[in-house]
Amino acid sequence: MNQSQPEILLPLPSARHNGVARRDFLKLAGSGSLAFLTSRMPVMAGPFAPGDFEKLVPAEKKLSPAWLKSLFERGTPLVYRGKDLEFIGMPVGGLCSGQLYLGGDGRLWHWDIFNQQIGTSTSGDHYAKPMTPTAPLEQGFTLRVGEVTKALDQSGFKDVSFRGEYPLGIVEYREPELPLEVRLEAFSPFIPLSLDDSSHPATVMQFTVKNTDSQTLEVELTGRLENAVCLYHRNLAGTRRNRVVRGAGFTFLECSAATTTAPATAARAEVVFENWSQPTYHEWTVEGSAFGSGPVLKTTIPAYQGDVGGDTQRVVNSHASAPGDIATRDDATGKLTSRPFTIERNFIQFWIGGGNHAGSTCLNLLVDGQVVHSATGQANNLMSVRQFDVQALAGQQALIEIVDAQRGAWGNIGVGKITFTDKPAVGGVLDKLADFGTLGLALLGEAAGHTSGDAAAPLADKIVGHLGRSVALTPGKSAVWTFVLTWHFPNLQMDNLPGGRHYATQFASALAVAEGLAANFPRLYQETKLWRDTWYDSTLPYWFLDRTFLTLSTLATSTCYRFSNGRFYGWEGVGCCQGTCTHVWHYAQGPARLFPQLERDTRERVDLGLALDTASGVSGFRGEFDRGLAVDGQCGTLLRIYREHQMTADDGFLQHNWPNIKKMFEPLFKLDGNADGLLEGAQMNTLDQAWFGKIAWLSSLYLAALRAGEAMGLEVGETEFAGRCRGLAERGAQNIDAQLFNGEYYQHLADKNHPQTVGSFDGCHIDQVLGQSWAWQVGLGRILPQAHVKTALQSLWRYNFTPDVGPWRNANKPGRWYAMAGEGGLIMCTWPKGDALRVQTGFDYYFNECMNGYEYQAAGHMLWEGLPMEGLAITRAIHDRYDASRRNPWNEIECGDHYARSMAGYGVFIAASGFEYHGPHGHIGFAPRLTPDNFKCAFTSAAGWGSFSQKIAQGQTTAAIALLWGKLRVNTLALAATGATAVHVTLHGKALAAKFAADDSRLLITLGTAANMSAGDTLEIAIR
Repeated sequence: MNQSQPEILLPLPSARHNGVARRDFLKLAGSGSLAFLTSRMPVMAGPFAPGDFEKLVPAEKKLSPAWLKSLFERGTPLVYRGKDLEFIGMPVGGLCSGQLYLGGDGRLWHWDIFNQQIGTSTSGDHYAKPMTPTAPLEQGFTLRVGEVTKALDQSGFKDVSFRGEYPLGIVEYREPELPLEVRLEAFSPFIPLSLDDSSHPATVMQFTVKNTDSQTLEVELTGRLENAVCLYHRNLAGTRRNRVVRGAGFTFLECSAATTTAPATAARAEVVFENWSQPTYHEWTVEGSAFGSGPVLKTTIPAYQGDVGGDTQRVVNSHASAPGDIATRDDATGKLTSRPFTIERNFIQFWIGGGNHAGSTCLNLLVDGQVVHSATGQANNLMSVRQFDVQALAGQQALIEIVDAQRGAWGNIGVGKITFTDKPAVGGVLDKLADFGTLGLALLGEAAGHTSGDAAAPLADKIVGHLGRSVALTPGKSAVWTFVLTWHFPNLQMDNLPGGRHYATQFASALAVAEGLAANFPRLYQETKLWRDTWYDSTLPYWFLDRTFLTLSTLATSTCYRFSNGRFYGWEGVGCCQGTCTHVWHYAQGPARLFPQLERDTRERVDLGLALDTASGVSGFRGEFDRGLAVDGQCGTLLRIYREHQMTADDGFLQHNWPNIKKMFEPLFKLDGNADGLLEGAQMNTLDQAWFGKIAWLSSLYLAALRAGEAMGLEVGETEFAGRCRGLAERGAQNIDAQLFNGEYYQHLADKNHPQTVGSFDGCHIDQVLGQSWAWQVGLGRILPQAHVKTALQSLWRYNFTPDVGPWRNANKPGRWYAMAGEGGLIMCTWPKGDALRVQTGFDYYFNECMNGYEYQAAGHMLWEGLPMEGLAITRAIHDRYDASRRNPWNEIECGDHYARSMAGYGVFIAASGFEYHGPHGHIGFAPRLTPDNFKCAFTSAAGWGSFSQKIAQGQTTAAIALLWGKLRVNTLALAATGATAVHVTLHGKALAAKFAADDSRLLITLGTAANMSAGDTLEIAIR
């Protein structure tokens, strides 16, 4: 190294920084100003000389010994404090019940429970610019001790800490002058295998307060909640109502709303204030460029906006009237201000559509220069009628503003006719609105000592209710206040989908949710904590347990829905890309292991049902939204079908669906027209366009699907079909290896008839051996040669992993930034032999990116293949990118927030334990890839879950399967062991007859009689 050059160390992550440009990073290094190295995180790599960065992906990673050591160490639970609390948003609602975040200081935010379908950007904007806590309603908790009152958040306490152990968020509060310790546990019931128990539209906020003083303290804890029913329709005629209900073991503040009937007095004639009949804004003041020179004719509005509605020929539409193209029009801003007028009618009614950004895409009513009423669009170009109730403002002078101050997605506003009238909106409209329903706050246990009582007010007004309890705390004693926020908004409507909320079929109201939780709270709380404790009672590193499980919180976000008919539905990311897309969702290994009912129903109802073309066998990769074939989605779904079969207790699912399962192989056989085990022709896939040629990653998926077809065919007794699958898989393995392995990695041979189509070609592609990775996940064993697969993964590490993606992205700028300069990651595809064959058109820019779900898949595969350092390093790089100092740890982003593919993280955990399971066969197995001499981790099965542990010492292996919940049947058990001469198995202290057979390093134990285990049972195995 040239000692005259400054050395550069790469931190993971830096404190409070969202990516440093390379030139700025080098400047900091040269000035000795690497202040961000004071981060609590260990340094990832270095030292590097500036010249090293000229190699876009350095072959020598120079990972620091301390960082490498931290990958494997058990470590300590990660606790966030101070500024690191800012971006935290842990989902704490029930599965498929909306999206509600727990903030770093215990505040609840991002209240997406009102069916507003709040979308997120396909560009993943929240990666570079994370959201910070905001709330459209007032809600919170306060603590009073004597004359001192404190808000339970950072505004009230100087020392606040956060620990996330999904599904539980733990917040602790300290204040020097208060002799108290306050601890919050926030969660929604979450019990693996118990879907309905885990799907409450509710969040528990349980506070424990301990008196650390030498005197008795009178402590009062109070929760408050604004009535937010019809939150986005405050301007309609209606009445808010709060009432306090005292039930069995709880006190409940119920928030509701009802329609206001029309007044009995004679109505005055309507006044049309504006119908936009003129080609100019003749009596309006115009600011900015968004609104153009005048109202637009509806016939000239771009077709892609659809029907905007309204009952006039011209309308205001700040997208159609703005300058520029489709991509830039929503960046234009402006404002229209009306002439003054006197309020002489009871209501102002208007058509409105466009963006739903409060204060920035809106119609405002101003009195004395102040906004007294405001309405936004609903993220929909189609306008609807809204109104302001202005009876209380009669006789006052007013103005109307139409505002577009929002840039980017839905940065536009549409307004139609504006009318002054005495007639309120059509009666009964409230109960059809998306945000109509009930909301409430319960205090469990003895009756609340104080409440706000019953109240009523016009819908436009704000009502905040409260309830709480006082306790005399003697020195050293603690008391618990358990609040439960519940909601019930059944009117979910989504285009071309069933709609409705499944939770509304289980509960009639928010009060009914509270009643159910109060009645079952001890069990729900204990079983939720039991799972959390089981997960973390492990030898695996804390950081690893955090990261590989927390993406399951995606199920409790607005990525995921469960309609009133029970159907599960998922975006790719919140509001982005419809159809529970098979080529994305097949990467997500977690949901099927935690809630197999959800995935099994989706296979049967959607993939083998409404999406299936029974003539061709194609299962539409976006359900009813795109009935085309995506080959990776088709193969992945066949593998998921096999997995869903394994995660049942019997073969009923497989037997019932076998005819359609078998049919799904037909379009794949068609693409393998010469029966050589390689797919050819147009191969649509998750990179969003058809590839042509012989493609290692797609054909490897085909091989895995064939092996699943062979296994299922044998189980249903169709030996001829099983033999066909086996023969194709064997030929395919030979041909992939002979034709597509270049000595370092598997590649893509182009189709000369399609020279300008995108592909990886001679590049090193992240998914090149995805089929083998999938095969391990479902116990199909090896489908490609071990040595070549391992070499390919080592090449992927060498050519695609970089401790700093900045140099690569500076040289390859197209694409989205899911890893910033100064952050490490595994790049989708690189061209170590030169990029002469690269076709840089279409979606080729995906290759420049780092995307979490793909990275998890590759990392897990590395663990399976005996590359633990590499697999852990890639997983840790994702974990560190999502450290709270940078962005929200619970929001892994790709095409939208909470991206479904990131649930591939659970597959890394499965790989670490070497888990295999087949419920109908009564088979379970483990082969730990990390610390096998002393290993412990959680597991799930078809009907029960628990903990597996293993120790190896002095030539003897002892293992135990402790079932903690549900039931488990074991006929055969596989463990990683060599040289076994004797096996001893016991249950309830009684020896079980057992035979064993060794195959390489795998020991298969067959019990003479099935071990039928119940919660509390432990199956113990001794091998010598």
